[in-house]
Amino acid sequence: MNRHRCAWATTDLSIAYHDQEWGVPRHDELVLFEFLILEGAQAGLSWETILRKRESYREAFDGFDPERIASYGRRKVAQLLANPGIIRNRLKVESAISNAKSFLAVQQEFGSFDKYLFHGILPGLPRQNAWKRTAQIPARTSESDALSKDLLKRGFKFVGSTICYAYMQAIGMVNDHLVDCYRYQAVARGRK
Repeated sequence: MNRHRCAWATTDLSIAYHDQEWGVPRHDELVLFEFLILEGAQAGLSWETILRKRESYREAFDGFDPERIASYGRRKVAQLLANPGIIRNRLKVESAISNAKSFLAVQQEFGSFDKYLFHGILPGLPRQNAWKRTAQIPARTSESDALSKDLLKRGFKFVGSTICYAYMQAIGMVNDHLVDCYRYQAVARGRK
């Protein structure tokens, strides 16, 4: 069956990601942390690059377990920087560790990162947008500005407003599937 998809889903990896994950509201703490790290790693690169390296990231970063990552020391950082399966950028690797510590602090304060996102900093989301053309989709919004500002205040890194908006799209805080995309209605109803 030939399905109409958002224009960016063109490769096997991006089509699978688009069809199964993108825009679906996510509430699992490990998934929320995974996407936070992956969106930060993507800065300056294509999402396709991150999708190709995603399994290597899961292995290298202990399944995105924030407690384990928060305890990484110099030896582990050196191992990560030598791993060709991930983005070997020292600032991005070290930010994953500091972000794990900040993530745990947010969980401690709010009970979960999910509560922080969906009930604390940005209540009232997810938002169902109704874009007809890709050009209408913003790169950032007042909500992503607010999320970025608060995350930065809490010590997170690689969480600028554009990264935060991509994160919000990925975890289903906003539905930015185009209205003629076959996934739009299913995501609007909160279905995988």
